[in-house]
Amino acid sequence: MTLKNAFTIRKERRKKIRVFFQVIFLIAIISLAINALYTFKKYQPFNENNTTFAGDQGFIALSYFGVDRVGSGSLIGTEQLESQLAGLKQQGYVTVTQQDILDYYKNGKELPKRSLFLAFEDGRRDTAVFAQKLLERFNYKATIFSYPEKFDNKDTKFLLPSELKDLTQTGYCELGTNGFRLYFINVHDRYNNYLGNMGPLEYSMMMPVLGRNYNHYLMDYIRDENGFPKESYVAMKNRISYDYKTLENIYVDQIGYVPGAYILMHSNTGAFGNNNKVSSVNEYWIKQLFKMNFNREGYAKNVKKSGLYDLTRMQPQSYWSVNHLLMRIKYDTNDEGIEFIKGNQLRQNDWDVQKGAVEFKDEAIILTTLPLDEGVMRLKNSGDFKDIKFSALLTGNEYGQQKIYLRGSAGLASYVLVNFVNNNLVITEKNDGVTKELFKLNLASFDGKKDISVDEDKKQVIEKELETLARYAETTEIAKIQAERLKDKTLENPKKIEDGAQKYEPQLSYHNRGVRQVDIDLKGAQITVNIDGKDAAKDIKLTNVKPGSVYLGAAWGGYGWSQRNLADDVYDGVFDKVLITGNTGVEKEQVLYDERLQGISGFLAIVERAWTHLIDWFIRNL
Repeated sequence: MTLKNAFTIRKERRKKIRVFFQVIFLIAIISLAINALYTFKKYQPFNENNTTFAGDQGFIALSYFGVDRVGSGSLIGTEQLESQLAGLKQQGYVTVTQQDILDYYKNGKELPKRSLFLAFEDGRRDTAVFAQKLLERFNYKATIFSYPEKFDNKDTKFLLPSELKDLTQTGYCELGTNGFRLYFINVHDRYNNYLGNMGPLEYSMMMPVLGRNYNHYLMDYIRDENGFPKESYVAMKNRISYDYKTLENIYVDQIGYVPGAYILMHSNTGAFGNNNKVSSVNEYWIKQLFKMNFNREGYAKNVKKSGLYDLTRMQPQSYWSVNHLLMRIKYDTNDEGIEFIKGNQLRQNDWDVQKGAVEFKDEAIILTTLPLDEGVMRLKNSGDFKDIKFSALLTGNEYGQQKIYLRGSAGLASYVLVNFVNNNLVITEKNDGVTKELFKLNLASFDGKKDISVDEDKKQVIEKELETLARYAETTEIAKIQAERLKDKTLENPKKIEDGAQKYEPQLSYHNRGVRQVDIDLKGAQITVNIDGKDAAKDIKLTNVKPGSVYLGAAWGGYGWSQRNLADDVYDGVFDKVLITGNTGVEKEQVLYDERLQGISGFLAIVERAWTHLIDWFIRNL
């Protein structure tokens, strides 16, 4: 065999191997696509012969804003949704249909002991794509709510009537409606400047500068900047009635019927609007067109006294852990039988959970508080820890408390505490029952965010408003006028803090996510805290030098600010990749505790993350 022939043979062999793996990869991608697009199972309603009934227990209602693959903003990721639905399934929850609810209220029909009405709002196409297979897996039926205004096919994010009808054919979905459209009236910015009325695109762009002073278009009269109605009773009635009639006509024409379930936007108004006369108009049309109405939000449980037109729903957030959801349900329903998800049991055995619920998931410890309270856990066999280094990635929301107790005595009568509370780093110590704050740092400032004056913030607010008004102006001429106003505003020089102006104090939202790499160096009578690779607190002097245990804690941060209606009094502290070593001063220190995945588990985790990123790339680019 010549050298050339040997080279050709090797080249052909490599080519065949490459083609083989390419074919395998394509088969995997095609299989995933077929599995995602087609339904091969059939929904099975609960069987009355093998279902536990418990009298008038009512049902819970959960409603998700929407679903995408990885989760973003108000949309929950498929992995998070899967864990929540799996947790509900584990508790014995079965889904009930709109007809089951009607029979419960009208005919006295009993519902299963743990009944769930599951809903997805806004009629998004990605929700259908990513939720369908989970509904099949858990044999859950959901109501898909939609806005008929979106049926014109101008916005591809929303499902068309033909697609909604196809979803009902699978048996896993039925239809509801959020109303004709999403529109806002009487909008004011956070300085109470009147902005008028706006659609969802304008609202979304302007959201960072708004407060809570705005309303959904069905909830009130259209008012002027002084709060006086700009329309008569007849005009208000005709405006609201027009939308309900239009909704009815579109659904009948394109779906064949008006969905029976309705969600009043916005909820928690006390009746059907913020004004009695407006409420009466809404009430007439709601009872004329729909069989049930979700009039409240924030809590999950519905019982007989609620009534078909005064139902309530809980809206799980995209960042809730499964135990966060179960904690909320447990205390909404007073169901002592709810069992929290523990995750990796071997890792759980290393800890004594004293308060709250803990899930060990991948490399993370997720510590969920009790409502209006805290969660606490102690690392077993750590009672003699004195000089240590502690490292972890903290990924709980900024609003709330994630606590690392060092040198903690029994019952935490004494300790050194590194606390991340409402986006501040606070170091305290406790000796003989007396607590003393040693250090405090605002982490927004630590990140380099420059303090600005109220005057400077007002300028930024108006600039955002003018930018939005220019982009969404009805005519080119109006857009030019707003653009000129924006240009003039950018040239202004507002008074700064150093000039004596009042400092602007931004409100911290419930929803702000936080990611902090935290490294703590505790030795002798001093502690240093490094955050994201920079010293945040260096050589802070301590008086507590006695050895003690490592505790992790989480606490509710108080009622923060939310642009959406959200009554959430539970918090998740998330401690990822926890590593504790003895602080001996030598290069290779003794590992005392390691939460990181090692060996084959670590390798498989890396492969899984790579595969996820690859699939995400194909979804974004194909």
